[in-house]
Amino acid sequence: MDINNANLKLLYAAFNGAFKAGLGQAVSQYLQIATVVPSTTGSEEYGWLGQLPGLREWLGDRVVHAIGNHGYTIKNKPFELTVGVPRTAIEDDQYGVYTPLMTEMGRAADAHPDQLVFGLLKDGRTALCYDGQPFFSTSHKVLNEKGKEVNTSNLSDDGGAGASWYVLETRRALKPLIFQNRKSPNFVAKTAETDENVFNAGQFVYGVDARRNAGFGFWQLAHCSNKALTADNLKAVITAMETQTGDHGRPLGISPNQLVVPKSLRFTAKRLLEAELVNDGGVQVSNDVAGSLDLLIADWL
Repeated sequence: MDINNANLKLLYAAFNGAFKAGLGQAVSQYLQIATVVPSTTGSEEYGWLGQLPGLREWLGDRVVHAIGNHGYTIKNKPFELTVGVPRTAIEDDQYGVYTPLMTEMGRAADAHPDQLVFGLLKDGRTALCYDGQPFFSTSHKVLNEKGKEVNTSNLSDDGGAGASWYVLETRRALKPLIFQNRKSPNFVAKTAETDENVFNAGQFVYGVDARRNAGFGFWQLAHCSNKALTADNLKAVITAMETQTGDHGRPLGISPNQLVVPKSLRFTAKRLLEAELVNDGGVQVSNDVAGSLDLLIADWL
């Protein structure tokens, strides 16, 4: 191929088409556990995360709930993926070899939200949420009926190294996690003869860049456990979530609907949620957790 502007434009169009084809190849799972929030600045403030709203009887003046008590900010981060194509490959009409690479770039860009969201879920034992505690913690602070601050837990840890599994409530307006998108993936190229990569290194450079990040929503909507995934342990987590109260003993009405597991727990989780009968001390009894939750086997855990 002759290296001229017309041919380089055609090559860019071909590579860009291959990139866009890759955007539809990754199976996205993050939308099941994260709320997408568009962003227009370098960061977004979520001070209102300190309140799970509930109506009260209107006696006297309205009670205005302060939403600025928690300074939780999600800062957008830049991400990129760049590849170089030798000039000689273009001159020798070997650029078709690189078309699958451009498709893989598109697939990687498409999978990136899953990578961010599930990576954050996995780090939930150490990454902090709006109240300054790790998202999964035994020390979340709540006011009891007498106005005294007490600890509330959304973590079941047996101290071992077992695989973690998660029970979530994902049917509310704000899911347990947040995916914040400032700039969607953009395919760009540096192919001018005067570009340093071409002039000095003999490479045409193609890349994708984006700006986004992930963060935590309400910790009350999620529970993490690394105990054995059994019916008893699952029922304990579901019960703990359903009986949670907010400040001053107000019921939160949480009804978990999803079990999220890594692939190492795929078959255990499927048996637990699908089997009609289970073994209890050598006796087959009805499985009372069958169908209780939707199962999500996460690719990125």
